[in-house]
Order: sequence, then C-alpha cells, then structure tokens
Amino acid sequence: MSRTIRKSTEGSYPSCYITSRIEERRQREKQLRQERRRKNTDKPDDFVTYEDSDSEEETIHQQRQILNTSFNFVDYVRSRESDLKEVRSVDPSHASRHILTHDMFKETPINLGNINKVFCSQWLSNRQIVFGTKCNKLMVYDVNTRRVDSIPTLRNSRGSNVDTQSGIHSCQINPSRTLLATGARHSADIAIYRLPTLDPVCIGENAHRDWVFDMCWLDDQFLVSGSRDTKLALWRINEDLIDFPEKKEKESEEACPSYAHVSPVIVKEVRSAQKIRAVCFNKEYKEIALLSLNGYMHLFNAETFSQKMSRKLPNCQENVCIACQENGLYAVGCRSYTLLLDPRTLQAVKKIASRYNGCGIRSASFQQNILTIGTGLGMLMFYDVRAGKYLESSINTSRTVVLKASKGYVFPDEDVDNLSNVKYVPAIYTHCYDQSYTRLFTAGGPLPATLIGNYCGIWQ
Repeated sequence: MSRTIRKSTEGSYPSCYITSRIEERRQREKQLRQERRRKNTDKPDDFVTYEDSDSEEETIHQQRQILNTSFNFVDYVRSRESDLKEVRSVDPSHASRHILTHDMFKETPINLGNINKVFCSQWLSNRQIVFGTKCNKLMVYDVNTRRVDSIPTLRNSRGSNVDTQSGIHSCQINPSRTLLATGARHSADIAIYRLPTLDPVCIGENAHRDWVFDMCWLDDQFLVSGSRDTKLALWRINEDLIDFPEKKEKESEEACPSYAHVSPVIVKEVRSAQKIRAVCFNKEYKEIALLSLNGYMHLFNAETFSQKMSRKLPNCQENVCIACQENGLYAVGCRSYTLLLDPRTLQAVKKIASRYNGCGIRSASFQQNILTIGTGLGMLMFYDVRAGKYLESSINTSRTVVLKASKGYVFPDEDVDNLSNVKYVPAIYTHCYDQSYTRLFTAGGPLPATLIGNYCGIWQ
C-alpha cells in the first residue's frame, strides 16, 4: 500500500531497520521460485523472465536500502505530516481494492424523480457530483445534504429548439480542476464552466452539426470534442484571450450570467469513421484515441492534430466506451466482452469475456491496475489487469467481486412488465471514483431507448 525510504538520525537506525527482514525476504523469494518451477513443470510457458534475485544475493548496499524501506502506512503518514525529506509513495487504488474484495461497498440510492437517463458524471469535490442527462439537464448532487440542484445550460447565438436538445453525453474536468467542459443546450455545442463556482465561461459553437458524444482535455487550455458528424474539433479555452460581453446593469439574479461565444481552433474530418462515439487522451503516447460506431478505432497525434491510423476492431459490435491506463494500454467496451489493446499497434492483447451473456459494456475506467466495467445489466465488474483475471473476493474465494445496482426509477412501470418476463435492471452508462478511491458514483437508466427512467447511486 505504501513505501517510505526512512532516513535515520545521526548515530542510529530507523525503526524499520530489522536485520531479520532480510532472511524473511529470502525465504519468501525461495518459496515463490519453487512455486514457479512447479508450475513451469506442469505447463511450460512460452515466455519466461528471470529476476536478479534468482541467481545472485543482494549486495550490502541493496540490503541496507531494503532495511531502510518501510511498508508501514503509519510511517508514511507520519513522514508526510512532518514533511520529512524522505522518498515516499502510496498506491491510491489499494483502498478501493481492499473495500471491494472485503465486500465493504454499500449502495445508497439517489432519487432523481422523473429525470431521464444519466449519461455522464464527475466528482467536483469530496461532497459534490455533477452529471448530465438525456433530457438535457446538468445537475449537481450534494452528498452531505442529499440535495440535487440544476445548472442552467448555455444557449448558442443561433438559438435552439426542442429538436436540438438530445442530451448531455459528456462532462470532463481539466487537469488543474479549474474548468468543466460539458454539453450545451444545443447538443452540437459545448459549454465551459468555471470551478468551483460553476459560473459560465463560454459556449463553443460552429464546429459540429450533430450531437457531441464525448470530450477530453489535453491540458488546462486545449479541449477535444467528437461528434456524430464524424468530426473532431480542437478548442482553446483561455480566459485571457476570450472577449467577454459587457455586463448588463440590471441583470436578474435568476438569469444565467453573461458568457462568451468561441469558435474551434481547427476541425478535422475523421477518415474511415461513422459517428464518433468515444474520445480519450493517451498521455503516455501523446495521442487522441477515438471510437466510431462502424467498429473502427482511430488515433490522432495530439501535438500536430493529424490522423495517424485507423484500425478495424476484431468482431467488435456496439463499441461505445473507451478507457486508457497510465502506461498507455487501451480498454474498449463491446457488446459481450472488453478488449485490451496495445497502444503502439492497436492489436488486441486480451479479450476479457463478460461473465454474463448479453450484458453489453456501457462504461469503463482504470484505477491503476483495476479496470472497472459498467454493464447493461445493472452490474459493475472489476478486472485485475496485472493478475489477468476478474477481482476475487477475500470473503468468498469461489466468486468474483460484482456490485449489483438497485432498480432505480422507470415510467411507466407497466411498459417494463410488458417488455418481457425478464426482471428489469438499469444500464450503468457512467461511473466515477472520488479522489480517495473509497467512494464510487454509478448512474444510468433503462437500456431501451423507448423507456423513460433513471438510476443513480453512491457506493461507500
């Protein structure tokens, strides 16, 4: 969970400097080597790696470094509190892994009334969550007061009608957490709000002719949006360069404050694409990855904003979500499985079969080595990329960790009963962890487009 390289005071050793740890370490490594040899005898591997500890003993310098390293979380906290000049690190996903494997997550359902389907969400702080809905509402939920507030959507200079309001499909926060990008009143435009006040900054228009399905920040200023019109737009959001309108002397308190109108820096047609569905930024390789509904994945150079390649995904149907790990690995959600893709070639390195038939992968995200998968059957699954298998429960080793969502709200109930004899469950279109990785927000609604309803819950 934590790692702290302690520095001793003059003439003494740190409290973790216990020489018996070296012998314990050797015994553990010996047992691991014996276990690996036994497995290799049963079924030889095609690819084997060898560690230095298999053939050589640690040097005196390595032994001292081991003894000076504490894996005690208390030592990490004390070192951080005292601001000591020690090398320390902590695995942020350890808390969520422990909570998941020990069945400690409990759901708190959130009543949203007649809101129709939650498509996107982000934690604004440790107590506030922002989410967008199919009925074109931008909402903020307060965890402490359990109150839901509506944020006014921004109108473009052309004006909009009901036909152009097709839902808010994406909301993204920039790296410094000073700006929120989301959909506007016209679903082909984007809206920028200032954080933490959620005051409107500007509306981005004149880039897309169809709904904006997803967005991603490249840094604190540059934003990329992808639309159903197969176009990718680059925006620059810098308040010092934006011409804001003059404030009105008598402005109603209930009216939306004035905001600017900006145009994109550049708009590119994505070749070999039909309706861009998902967008993400790969920091490791400095590239923008796109998913289109015709089963292609596309890569753009983030520095030159030029298209690098397009690749047809293998037997990929209903690919609607994409996630990127810190080391660059891609995860693409499809109808019945999740694909792990090599970022250099877009070759599939692993096909993660779903444990439930016909569930459909609707949302995906990485937390270190844990891939969280939201399904169309109201369940969250967790895949350990490093171990190459679904996360197993520490309470019951015969089963994997699965979170099952509550029913939520559907209107009218009679339509659900008439669909089929199968019990209704909501689709999880979005999920997000808070900054401590100890709370998880999940939301969605009915999978059929004809059904009106919502699901929303917090796991903590």
